[in-house]
Amino acid sequence: MKPFVSELMKRATKPSNQSLNEKDPMKKLFPILMILLALFAGPLIGQDAEQPTDAPNTANTEESAKTTDEEAPADSESTDPTETEAEEGESEEAPAAIDSGDTAWMIVATALVLMMTIPGLSLFYGGLARRKNVLSVLVQCFACTALMTLLWTIYGYSVASSGDGQFFGDFAKVCLKGVGVDTVSGTIPESVYFTFQMTFAIITPALIVGAFAERMKFSAVLIFLTLWFTFSYLPVWHMVWGGGYLAEKWHAIDFAGGTVVHINAGIAGLVACIVLGKREGYPKSPMPPHNVPFVLIGAALLWVGWFGFNAGSELAADGVAGMAQLVTQVATATAAFVWMMTEWILRGKPTAVGIATGAVAGLVAITPASGTVGPMGSIAIGAAAALVCYWTATSLKHKLGYDDSFDVFGVHGVGGIVGALLTGLFFIKADTGAEYIENNLKGQIVSVIVTIIWSGVVSYIALKIAGVFCGGIRSTEDEEIQGLDVADHGEEGYQL
Repeated sequence: MKPFVSELMKRATKPSNQSLNEKDPMKKLFPILMILLALFAGPLIGQDAEQPTDAPNTANTEESAKTTDEEAPADSESTDPTETEAEEGESEEAPAAIDSGDTAWMIVATALVLMMTIPGLSLFYGGLARRKNVLSVLVQCFACTALMTLLWTIYGYSVASSGDGQFFGDFAKVCLKGVGVDTVSGTIPESVYFTFQMTFAIITPALIVGAFAERMKFSAVLIFLTLWFTFSYLPVWHMVWGGGYLAEKWHAIDFAGGTVVHINAGIAGLVACIVLGKREGYPKSPMPPHNVPFVLIGAALLWVGWFGFNAGSELAADGVAGMAQLVTQVATATAAFVWMMTEWILRGKPTAVGIATGAVAGLVAITPASGTVGPMGSIAIGAAAALVCYWTATSLKHKLGYDDSFDVFGVHGVGGIVGALLTGLFFIKADTGAEYIENNLKGQIVSVIVTIIWSGVVSYIALKIAGVFCGGIRSTEDEEIQGLDVADHGEEGYQL
């Protein structure tokens, strides 16, 4: 009888030891698939692009020059010499010229936006996490940077920016087909524009990490963010910035990413934290930030990097970029100060986390308006964002009972909505600098609603698909108690 009982005991304990691999098979499969995709699929498709692209640009310019020369007689049937001279002048100016000043600024802006994710957002979120989960948050932001770089390069840029579809682009530039050292976007090399937009594609999914921090499997995070990037970020990008539905039909104004980045990510974060459920012990057990200096340093890096985010979105070193930088600073300072004073009045003490969070709320809200608003309008936007986001992140969250770990929805989702709507009210005349109020809310309201619905639906489906591949998206209770640093990565943030 004893051997039989001992055998049963062995079988009973075996599943618990194997549960991690059985419940999360993608831990081994996902990295292999990503490596194969990066090493083989990209270059194979890229080979097809080499023949029509490397020698193409000179060939295309020669062909276009021949075509214009051949068609010139037919077009110049009206023998008006002034028209002929104008047409010759236009043909001479047709080739786009790279501006060295714009290019230099955009290279700097690109580096600033990348700094917003690593190290800015990483430190901000890492400080807000508990000590046992700090590495898991840092790794998720770091891995997101690597993953989105590959996806944006292989197909993201093409699906977002190419084609004339209402909701999706096409694959005309898949694997950067046709993008070379001599291709131009506006007055800067297309490679610079591509990399600048890549940094947006990196930080947007990384923002979502803060909503489900400390309780989601690492493999599920990667699969969910891949699906969300593909079916939410890229279509919304195309609808707003790629000449799609919201730009063409509703003339939505989003200078630097209020809808594309912040509302899009904020709604995804809300859906994710609701589907996952609350962290073990929340809200009964206190879960204070483990490193407040990290939070302040991260927020400071975000603040500085945001000048590249907003002023860089002009894609030129000009007056609009200068005004975007100015209003970004003013709105952020206003929001930080208003949040600090609100917390001081209502709770008795102004906290470091509070003033840092207020600054981020101001950065978020001014983003869509930074190209069209003046200083006084930026003060109004910053103050409104601080008050509404403070109420959402404190009162509303506790009343509704959802566990948005680092207030991604409360700051980015709600701040983005406030900023997008107020963008339709406050304007500045570029020639005189005069500020005025204009009711242009209709297109802004539609863009907000469409983004909320689109991101919400895609996020829910993506979470369910990730759950199928990973045997559920939620970490086990034991893993949460132990901490995801050890459970997911086998390391500890601190050796104490």
